[in-house]
Amino acid sequence: MSLWTRIKDALEALKQGESLASVFEHLTTPPERSVGFAIAVIALGAKMAKADGVVTRNEVQAFREIFYIAPEEEANAARIYNLARQDVAGYQAYARQVARMFSGRRDVLCDLLEGLFSIATADHHYHGNEDAFLADVARVFGIPDAEFQAIRCRFVPDAEPDAYTVLGVAPGTPLEEIRNRWRVLVRENHPDRMMARGVPEEAIKMATKRLTAINDAWSRINEMREPV
Repeated sequence: MSLWTRIKDALEALKQGESLASVFEHLTTPPERSVGFAIAVIALGAKMAKADGVVTRNEVQAFREIFYIAPEEEANAARIYNLARQDVAGYQAYARQVARMFSGRRDVLCDLLEGLFSIATADHHYHGNEDAFLADVARVFGIPDAEFQAIRCRFVPDAEPDAYTVLGVAPGTPLEEIRNRWRVLVRENHPDRMMARGVPEEAIKMATKRLTAINDAWSRINEMREPV
């Protein structure tokens, strides 16, 4: 059974008057947890979007930046997006539900935030209200500002991709410590590790993009620190 089919089945309960909060109560263990991750991205993405209630090809393409969507699943993806959009009354309340669902799992919440950044920047336009939305979601998730900025600089076109910020280290940190930090980040962000913490296999595109940014940051720092 595909991820999208499981998501559709999970959201069928909403037609019976259940809330997303009650649906989430049943999404606490794999593979259900990965469904909860995907629903969280879809629902928060729906609130962030500027759509007029109709799912456009651009919106579906934005989800393709995170999830693999087979052509035959596009109709389901559009239906799920609209259903989530209708159910979520306010993004802050929903973000709090998500934070409770993944309580103590900041790694998963950071993955979710990256998914939202992918949606926000998929059209190559990043607006101030999107930035405020994502900063507030990060606050609700309990993600420190330094970590938020590290994620932001990997996605936002006008953000300077500072190598030290990407790796989460201070410029004066000894090179060997930075090397160790880089190795830890590479290990933590391996696709297998992401799947183990509840990120759907279909969303591993995020891991590839993140690893590229991490490796590029280490290369730049290593080059800058090389003796002349």
